[in-house]
Amino acid sequence: MDAIDVIRAKRDGAALTPEQIDWAVDAYTRGAIADEQMAALAMAILLNGMTRPEVARWTDAMIRSGERMDWAELDRPTTDKHSTGGVGDKITLPLSPLVAACGAAVPQLSGRGLGHTGGTLDKLESIPGWRASLTNAEMLDVLRAAGAVVCAAGSGLAPADRKLYALRDVTGTVESIPLIASSIMSKKIAEGTGALVLDVKVGSGAFMKTVANARELAETMVAIGTDHGVRTTALLTAMDRPLGDAVGNAVEVAEAVEVLAGGGPADVVELTLTLAREMLSAAGLESRDPADALKDGSAMDVWRRMITAQGGDPDAPLPSARETHTVVAPSSGVLTRLDAYGVGVAAWRLGAGRARKEDPVSAAAGIICHAKPGDTVTEGRPLLTLHTDDEARLPRALESLDGAYEIADGKPTLLPLIIDRV
Repeated sequence: MDAIDVIRAKRDGAALTPEQIDWAVDAYTRGAIADEQMAALAMAILLNGMTRPEVARWTDAMIRSGERMDWAELDRPTTDKHSTGGVGDKITLPLSPLVAACGAAVPQLSGRGLGHTGGTLDKLESIPGWRASLTNAEMLDVLRAAGAVVCAAGSGLAPADRKLYALRDVTGTVESIPLIASSIMSKKIAEGTGALVLDVKVGSGAFMKTVANARELAETMVAIGTDHGVRTTALLTAMDRPLGDAVGNAVEVAEAVEVLAGGGPADVVELTLTLAREMLSAAGLESRDPADALKDGSAMDVWRRMITAQGGDPDAPLPSARETHTVVAPSSGVLTRLDAYGVGVAAWRLGAGRARKEDPVSAAAGIICHAKPGDTVTEGRPLLTLHTDDEARLPRALESLDGAYEIADGKPTLLPLIIDRV
């Protein structure tokens, strides 16, 4: 085949044939299609979209570019969760051990943060000794020992996606819903889970700003999972304000441990339990309420085993910041808005995130929110506490908070935490 013919077909609005898709993905992975040609094809896909059969075949071709993991040796069903990312989204940390405590195996491949959205691996690496990189054999050992594992995807998993994602990032084609959906689902299906629940975030701190766009992405991903024999559902959840009280790395780990200990912010607990019930239902395990596993300490026991099995010390003190700065309420009233994006950018500028994938992150950097939208606040009382190891980062972080919160009379207008189910 010829790359130009494939580009022209999609440019002119045609549906690509299975043979064209298989050839294009394979040829690009091998280097037989140049970056500029694949960039042109990605832009044509962004502009003209893909049909459901096209998206399913594109995803399948990316899966077949590498290995597909198999957990048949385990004596329990597998289920997993994927979040599209947000601010304060530490849900994987309490959720994975909680679901494992209720009888499922959770093989969770996670990523690192980029920009204002935090990465699960960055958070966990604030625990002394914890390792993100595991071989497939080590993943299996951790699953047997603890029931849950959270780690980085290996280089053999969907290599076509890794190469294409890097190209999309620099060619203005990240926003294509077919390419977003196939990128996420190729890795999750290759991961080998039997059931999958998608947490699609909506709001200023999320990639999807509107409910309509989030629903389109969710429906596309659910269709891909269904077409590949993976039981898949999706929840649309709010990201117009930060999730929980902590935004950063070590501070989010501490908050996740609070949830596992039976406490924690109400919104984090609610979303963790809702997703746990969804995951267990998808895996055919509904005999135990996950709320009981939080109350009786069994979820905490799994957390400790999981962290220990990956080299971490669950009892070690978490890193703390050398510098803090408190933002106080400028007036009394009701906190009617606390913008997720503004808080996320502030945490990023404090050192909790990265602008490029090669950048280091600070384990101690982050923000503690002392009030949530709807709370009554008093002039001069703490609103936010900024944590950083570098005092020089504070001015720019504070700049990003200008206009990020409002205090007024009356109730705020907020998205419901759980918006919809697909």
